[in-house]
Amino acid sequence: MAELLSHGPDPRDGMVYDMPGDLRLAIEVALATDRPLLLSGDPGSGKSSLAPYYARQNHLRYYEHVVTSRTQATDLLWTFDSVRRLGDAQAHRSRPNDGDYIVPGVLWWSLAPESARTRGGLLAESHRRDPTERFHQNKRAKGAVVLIDEIDKADPDIPNSLLVPLGSHEFTVWETGTPVRRESDAGTPLIIITTNGERDLPQAFVRRCITFTLPGPNPESLLRIAVLHLRYEGVELDDATLELAAALAEELMKVRTTRDVGCQQLPSTAEYLDALRACLKLNLTPRHPDWPLLRSLTLAKSTERER
Repeated sequence: MAELLSHGPDPRDGMVYDMPGDLRLAIEVALATDRPLLLSGDPGSGKSSLAPYYARQNHLRYYEHVVTSRTQATDLLWTFDSVRRLGDAQAHRSRPNDGDYIVPGVLWWSLAPESARTRGGLLAESHRRDPTERFHQNKRAKGAVVLIDEIDKADPDIPNSLLVPLGSHEFTVWETGTPVRRESDAGTPLIIITTNGERDLPQAFVRRCITFTLPGPNPESLLRIAVLHLRYEGVELDDATLELAAALAEELMKVRTTRDVGCQQLPSTAEYLDALRACLKLNLTPRHPDWPLLRSLTLAKSTERER
């Protein structure tokens, strides 16, 4: 069986993605209407992988912010280190430059990169690289992709607090009074917001987005995704490898259909790729004696201990 090279389970490098035509149209509509794309779907279905892929394929700047329960709406725009500023003021007994303590967030960088580099003109022009930009070779590109990942983990007030900056593409930094507006040569940003559906989002927020739900897996799409990933990872796509990939796709669909007892959630594409990589690395097939255990470790996951 073909040897598997290690690239990590989710490198977020934008190299591989299976882009269906209807999702491509949803992106085009979001750009045409200047609206965020609200992307929903099962965990592990590839929501977070779309943004870096689209950015790399289209040579755009790319930014991401993973939302947590502690995230504030302003974190996506800017943060202000008031503690460090107070310490510096006490140590030097002088009024510091407030611009030194402002850290632009992903939306600021995407809308107004030149303003972000100078903190809205409060700092001298800096040639340092954009610290939040992952694809640094694209930092001069016109246009950007922003991933706001797992918005449903935030406080319910956060989406509504983003309505104005997302709609008008402008905001004001409270601490300095600095206005930030989308720069004419920055291009139209594609803002992709993902949700796992753990919490209902405000209707006012949803209405202002283009919405798209990634479909659940099927054997054909799983096999197509497997081929894309394995080819990128340097795996020889021989008959045995393709047979294994097809067998695992059928097994995943069986788990989703029968909803195995104790299974905590329906397995998705991420679990399928984990099972496939494990089988290739360990030379396992569904006929191997260890297969039932591997199946429970990757596809039919359960937190309940079998008795």
